[in-house]
Amino acid sequence: QVQLVESGGGLVQAGGSLRLSCAASGRISSINVMGWYRQVSGKQRELVADITSSGRTNYADSVKGRFTISRDNAKNTVFLQMNSLKPEDTAVYYCKADLVSTDWARRASWGQGTQVTVSS
Repeated sequence: QVQLVESGGGLVQAGGSLRLSCAASGRISSINVMGWYRQVSGKQRELVADITSSGRTNYADSVKGRFTISRDNAKNTVFLQMNSLKPEDTAVYYCKADLVSTDWARRASWGQGTQVTVSS
């Protein structure tokens, strides 16, 4: 069907940077919005940033000015550049794609998640 594979998580000190990548593959006709969410154990998953196929972006207030989302439409890939990381950014980060599959069904597909840990 459709797979989203994330990479780039890890352990970094406060003030450092990480770059997350997420590649979508499979029976995809088109992708509208791609985004990044994060979840801390025991809390709800929250939107970090998303981007439309035309490049319009949306950010959570907590990451504005520090994180930048971008995408490569030709490769169905979305990136999240995270700078000036803070311990409160520690979470599992998930990629999401709102897409139309080749059977013309609209789907919301999620990646498996990648851990980001920021030490103080």
